[in-house]
Amino acid sequence: MSAEIILVSDNHSAEKPLEYVLRRHRHADYFIHCGDSQMPKYMLRSFICVRGNNDFEPGFDKEFILSVEDHRILILHGHLENIWRSHDILVYKAQKNHCDIVCFGHTHMYLDEVQDGIRLLNPGSLRHNRDGSKPGYMQIILDPDKILVNRMELE
Repeated sequence: MSAEIILVSDNHSAEKPLEYVLRRHRHADYFIHCGDSQMPKYMLRSFICVRGNNDFEPGFDKEFILSVEDHRILILHGHLENIWRSHDILVYKAQKNHCDIVCFGHTHMYLDEVQDGIRLLNPGSLRHNRDGSKPGYMQIILDPDKILVNRMELE
């Protein structure tokens, strides 16, 4: 058995990219938003959401842990963890919470790497990536014993 997760971040009020992702992946098991939606939570009801540094509406948690297919996923935005310098705090928080995956945003740059056994996933931005790449998101396929990640660009 496997689970499909769609991971997005940093759409900064842009609704059309979220609508596109939901339409394109309507059969996904989970939709995760890593913050800076700049939208009220009711507009994101299909997503597990966390608060970004530009989210001021009530109802968003700073962090969320999701258990799927023998994996524990720590979801946060990243602005409070000084991620511009290193990912050490993300790894520490994941280990402390017995998570093997961290999903985060904030940098507007795609990242898929493993540090100290923790898979760090940042889908980049649905609106504008700082590295000049096209706006996009991630498709994650979770099996009990493996994690498959696909980089997806908006069309």
